Amino acid sequence: MSRRPYVREVSRSWWWLNQRRYVGYMIRELSCVFIGAYTAVIVVSLMRLSQGQAAYEGFLDALWGPVGLAFHIVAFVFALYHTTTWFNVTPKAMPLRLGERRVPGGAIIGAHYAGWLAVSAVVLFLAGD
Repeated sequence: MSRRPYVREVSRSWWWLNQRRYVGYMIRELSCVFIGAYTAVIVVSLMRLSQGQAAYEGFLDALWGPVGLAFHIVAFVFALYHTTTWFNVTPKAMPLRLGERRVPGGAIIGAHYAGWLAVSAVVLFLAGD
């Protein structure tokens, strides 16, 4: 037996760029940062709303600036990416069985998209009033 075993060199920073699925995984993980930041924006908007109409309107004016709009666009794109990639991996993360049979992956993915569409329709209906 050798005293010095072979150790394969792995780049500590950029190892995930070698395979496409690793890149997709890392982008999905990065999307959590923007979703968390957007959640913080919502919490701050509720705080400003509790401080009165003038504070809330000032906050909304700040969000309509170029930085605010760019942030919302980037956060929206990352939220869509995160949602679709998670829905597509759901049959592997949450396999379902009905009796002895496995539910097909397409049915699980379709149910998630149908639920997303239904919730979005309800939110749009309630926002229209």
